[in-house]
Amino acid sequence: MLCSDTHSSLLTTGPIAVEVPVSRFGQPSLTQWTAVLERSVPNPTGPRALSVTLSSPATASIGVYTLQLRVEARLSVKTHLLGQFTLLCNPWCQADSVFLNEYVRSDIGLLFKGSPGNVVSRPWTFDQFEKGILDICMKLLQVSPQYQADMGKDLLNRSNPVYIGRVISAMVNCNDDKGVLMGNWSGDYSGGVNPSQWSGSADILRKWAATQFSPVKYGQCWVFAAVMCTVMRALGIPTRVITNFSSAHDTNGNMVIEEYYNEMGEKLSFSRDSIWNFHVWVESWMKRPDLSRGYDGWQVLDPTPQERSEGMFRCGPAAVKAVYEQKVDAQYDVPFVYAEVNADVRVMIVRDRTVLSTSVDKRRVGALISTKRPGSMSMQDVTSEYKTEKVSKGTAVSLQLLKPPVVGENISFNVIITNNEAAQKLLKKHVNAQNKEYNRNPTGTFWEAHDDVKIGPKESKSPATCCRSGQYDRNIMICSTIFFDYF
Repeated sequence: MLCSDTHSSLLTTGPIAVEVPVSRFGQPSLTQWTAVLERSVPNPTGPRALSVTLSSPATASIGVYTLQLRVEARLSVKTHLLGQFTLLCNPWCQADSVFLNEYVRSDIGLLFKGSPGNVVSRPWTFDQFEKGILDICMKLLQVSPQYQADMGKDLLNRSNPVYIGRVISAMVNCNDDKGVLMGNWSGDYSGGVNPSQWSGSADILRKWAATQFSPVKYGQCWVFAAVMCTVMRALGIPTRVITNFSSAHDTNGNMVIEEYYNEMGEKLSFSRDSIWNFHVWVESWMKRPDLSRGYDGWQVLDPTPQERSEGMFRCGPAAVKAVYEQKVDAQYDVPFVYAEVNADVRVMIVRDRTVLSTSVDKRRVGALISTKRPGSMSMQDVTSEYKTEKVSKGTAVSLQLLKPPVVGENISFNVIITNNEAAQKLLKKHVNAQNKEYNRNPTGTFWEAHDDVKIGPKESKSPATCCRSGQYDRNIMICSTIFFDYF
């Protein structure tokens, strides 16, 4: 109450309306809207000035609110339009389900590409504070199928960052909606921009908004992830970009990658499963009240259109801890993410489609999982947050580069062979090279080397191998790598 007048604040966003009485003796609350009169300043020539502190509950829906002041006097009721404000998630409020004091303010970062033995970093500007970007991010929510189907339900659900993350994961790609980016892995980028030429999110988001929400051409996984990082940070949800090197794409849901080879070591295209050189997604920090206790924290969200989740091309949020614990019944999409970082690779040697031998590689997938280190332009290894170290049985084989590869020079490496058993073995070593784009299975073999190796019990050997420049230079393409395989 103020003299004989009663004041209240009216807040509206879509069909949601809240009336908040203005109190002289209130305190800000984390559970409900409050409006507290801080001071009243007399004005001899006009209405007095009021200073009111308006506080939102931690569970309020994010969005654009219209604010009005309602004044009830003895004989009249007047409503004054004060303006609009945008309510975001608050990572500095401990009661908010996205409480975290990092990964919101930084507007520059690093994206990691390449392979575990040859990591390449590239800078990216997230631009979440650039003029107009927040408005575009709010528009992205309004363009979503969820908002278009039921505006009231969508606005109510916007208090939940789990819901927000699933909406944005689908909206960053254009496969089911008026999303931001169109993916293209064909190598032909006519009519658009080569994904490797993007260096920031603002140009992409502004182009999407300027064309009345037509998809921007083109994106690949790191572009999808970087744009989603921008949108989530703009909305106040702490987010970081993650790169998984040797990332499995399990197409049948059995969390096993099947690979087929002939007797000379050439990979055969009998399976739709693949292992990408790298794949990029984001993690967002939030509480998970929909899961059992202990799964708050970093959640995987992946906007690259790979597989459908509840009918739409999106992925997550999948709790990183649930992935680590292989809790595959936890929402959302934990089995798919688990396979990306932890699938076994079943290698089968075949002759005339008859399997001659089978082995299982438990260590190749998810060889390195990384992100930018906070406060530093360097890489942070987060592999141990996703998986435990697997112990190899039988015979373990890996490649070790003797120096970083340089185009035009010979590629020298050791083939490290370890016999983990108590008996001597006589092995046939096959190493071959094939051309491979980062997210595809390799093409035909253009170089190979074969040898017999005798290895004692519990012994390790590292025979040297060299692929000369003249043996590979005709097989290099833009956005491709040379894929060395072995068994």
